Amino acid sequence: MTLHSAKIGQPVSRIDGLAKVTGQARYAAEPHPAGMLYGFIVNSPIARGRIETIREDAARAVPGVVEIMTHLNRPHTALFEKSYVDGLGVPGSPYRPLHDAEINFNGQPVAVVLAETFEAAREAAMLLEVDYERWPHNADFEASLHQKYMPGKPRSNYVPPKSRGDAAEAYALSPIKVEGRYHLAPEHHNPMEMHATTVITEDDGSFTVWDKTQGPQAVQAYLSSALSLSKDQVRVRNPYVGGAFGSGLRAQHNVFLAALGAKMLKRSVRITLTRQQMFTHVFRPEAVMNIALGARPDGTLQSMIVDGVTDTSRFEHNMENLVIWGLINYKCPNATADYKVAPRDTYTSSDMRAPGAATGVNLFEMAIDEMAYACNMDPLAFRLHNYSDIDAMHDMPLTSKALKEAMHEGAERFGWQNRPMAPKSMRDGRDLIGWGMATGIWDAMFSATSARATLTADGRLHIATAASDIGTGTYTILAQTASEAFGIPIEMIDIELGDSTLPECPTEGGSWTAASAGAAVWLACQSLREKLFKTLGKSGNISAWLTAGLSNNTTVLQDGFLQDTGADENLRLSLSEALSLTGHDRLEVEETAKPGLRGTISQMRKARFTHSAVFCEVRVDEELGTVRVTRLVNAVAAGRIMNPKTAASQVRGAMVMATGMALHEESLMDERVGRFMNHNFSEYHIPAHADIPDMDVLFVAEKDPEVSPLGVKGVGEIGMCGTAAAIANAIFHATGQRHRNLPVMPGNEASSSL
Repeated sequence: MTLHSAKIGQPVSRIDGLAKVTGQARYAAEPHPAGMLYGFIVNSPIARGRIETIREDAARAVPGVVEIMTHLNRPHTALFEKSYVDGLGVPGSPYRPLHDAEINFNGQPVAVVLAETFEAAREAAMLLEVDYERWPHNADFEASLHQKYMPGKPRSNYVPPKSRGDAAEAYALSPIKVEGRYHLAPEHHNPMEMHATTVITEDDGSFTVWDKTQGPQAVQAYLSSALSLSKDQVRVRNPYVGGAFGSGLRAQHNVFLAALGAKMLKRSVRITLTRQQMFTHVFRPEAVMNIALGARPDGTLQSMIVDGVTDTSRFEHNMENLVIWGLINYKCPNATADYKVAPRDTYTSSDMRAPGAATGVNLFEMAIDEMAYACNMDPLAFRLHNYSDIDAMHDMPLTSKALKEAMHEGAERFGWQNRPMAPKSMRDGRDLIGWGMATGIWDAMFSATSARATLTADGRLHIATAASDIGTGTYTILAQTASEAFGIPIEMIDIELGDSTLPECPTEGGSWTAASAGAAVWLACQSLREKLFKTLGKSGNISAWLTAGLSNNTTVLQDGFLQDTGADENLRLSLSEALSLTGHDRLEVEETAKPGLRGTISQMRKARFTHSAVFCEVRVDEELGTVRVTRLVNAVAAGRIMNPKTAASQVRGAMVMATGMALHEESLMDERVGRFMNHNFSEYHIPAHADIPDMDVLFVAEKDPEVSPLGVKGVGEIGMCGTAAAIANAIFHATGQRHRNLPVMPGNEASSSL
């Protein structure tokens, strides 16, 4: 069989697919070290208060129970709050599991039962009796709005809105106005793989930690700091992650408690959260945006006023870039925005796929659609009329923006030109048919990342970086990058990811991994190629044709062979043969790609974003009000596409989640006890196969040599931005009823309905 290099841009199937479907891929809860104990977390049933007594006799009497770990008997941990701060940069006082008797949120771990079997640990956990002193609490988002505030120390990645012109005066003078309150319900992460940790206690006392995380080095840093260990004592592994969507950005309490139990008993420990326990930690924050838009009769925007609030816990100040997206994306001379957070007695809300933008873009695009109709303009024509070629909020040029092309190509693919303007004008039997659209925007980020490339005696290329593959196809695109950069068939490449001992890579998130890790791998492979040629040139064992080729710079490395382009094509040398001639059994190079390196621009000089245009068709049963999404088209402008097959899969996955945001998903709070009630798949509704139509994803040609060394923008999150709005806007076109709350439910129509 002839092997060939797999270039960037080819639709290569996932190289890790076989390992996953055959069960060879190992996840966080799958290692089985000898003598391992199972931990089961006991959660607080109250939202705020204090533990008074813990009665353990019945629990300890369960056969197989080894220990019950509480705040009263836990091992020593770090004394200062700063030791528990993780890499996510959330200001405030970080949560410290089992630190003391105080309860800060419903579901807070109050004990961990450690037993020889999972069943024994769970049974004992049910028998543990805890008495609480209950304190007043507030878990009601509407009530928390009265206490909204701006944290004195904003989150590190927070972008403050920048006003321009006089938005209030321009709004007052605008002949056409739209004003409304838009709301998003909280959503919980529900990946296939629930959060789990297996801590293996090694013979030397160090820990190997298998954890469901998006950043093994971040977890390593957190555990070593919080447990007063050296980094050499903690190795974190996550070679495979069964979905994360932001829930694995922070070190969740399962990894801390498992490591704490291992430290206490000097035995290996596994803790796996149940599906219900997955609702005791991170979630997309509930949000409200008050939006006021003013325009001239010809549809020219004159004023944009956005006021947004998201919820956070009482002890941390989680923030999102909620209100900036419309100010960035649309040309309007007068614009202003304000953002605050509202405290509740819950766990801290946190990032979920496209944090900030998934909420802010969708709610703003729903308001833009309202304004288009107020101006009696086609929604696509209205957006094109107010199109901005720059980052309008910062008055900054962009590295690229092919959103206009995305709107045109997406509209053509969808057939938008056949859309009637009037709502309720398309029908099939008792189904009302509606067409809606929206645009999307997300950051095109690039972070410093290191990668190592090693050529071994068998002629194989080994690539290593601490990046995580949470199902995005990172293994595959890095193999494609290495194949093209080094000139070697993809079948001869080994990719190693998800290990804190590997070259440094930031936590996977924000859609920056493809651009960042890809650039690092490219640099490492280029350097290794140069090192191989240089080392061969110094060798006295090579043939005349190769000596001449190296001297004349006519030697190429292609499909795993060295060949002189000016010599007989039959004169070539395999990589294993070439390496043997150097006298080395391996050659190794490590490189770091970072902003400003080899053509990468500084974000301070130009703004950089990924854009999209989403088109949707819905059918609404006129009698029952049930909604079915029947067509979705998403045109994405994301620079150079490394693998159109895996990239389209990422966009589709985000569109499925966005469909859940639009029609299904909401975490319902019982304010009396401060607990999310629908903490299971019976009552927390996620889209099923029958809810999802065929989704058409197309990538618009967009060259951007400045955004990253390979011209790559991430695509993992852009599918969330605009899709839910397109669905809501299609529902309006079908029914004439405006909805300003997501998910869209019968009975929550806005007062501006036609």
